[in-house]
Amino acid sequence: MNRSIPFQHPDITEEMWASIEQILQANHRIPGSIITVLRRCQKVVGYLPVELIDYIGRRMNLAPSDVYGVASFYALFSMKPKGRHTIRLCLGTACYVKGIKEVMTRIETKYGVKEGDTSEDRRFSLEAVRCLGACGLAPVMVVDQDTHGGVSSDKIIDILDRYE
Repeated sequence: MNRSIPFQHPDITEEMWASIEQILQANHRIPGSIITVLRRCQKVVGYLPVELIDYIGRRMNLAPSDVYGVASFYALFSMKPKGRHTIRLCLGTACYVKGIKEVMTRIETKYGVKEGDTSEDRRFSLEAVRCLGACGLAPVMVVDQDTHGGVSSDKIIDILDRYE
């Protein structure tokens, strides 16, 4: 193990550690900078592993439980790996009635990702949301920032295969 790396983690490379250390060095003495630090570190790694949260706490002279509290409170932080693309499926009434559950089942089967999880290859994260506000396009799916209306279990694979 490289001496400059405080612990090994399968998702954190030496280059990532160098970026994390730069973030901590620039912010560790700034009161109230924990959200900035967590946001920047998450951008580097893609999520916030618990071991990294603990390390950030120690480096910033904060209780790791306080840092964990911030990371687990705010929805913008994730402590689980995320896919390169986030699929959000609307479970609102209009989408539900028009077959969004079949679309979800097809995605789960084809890509091996369950609702609330990330595919093993980290290509997709799958989220079910209460409403996407596009009932006239039901059933609706948003991939990253792209809205797809009138999705069906027949069309879904062609749509998702565009996202590498």
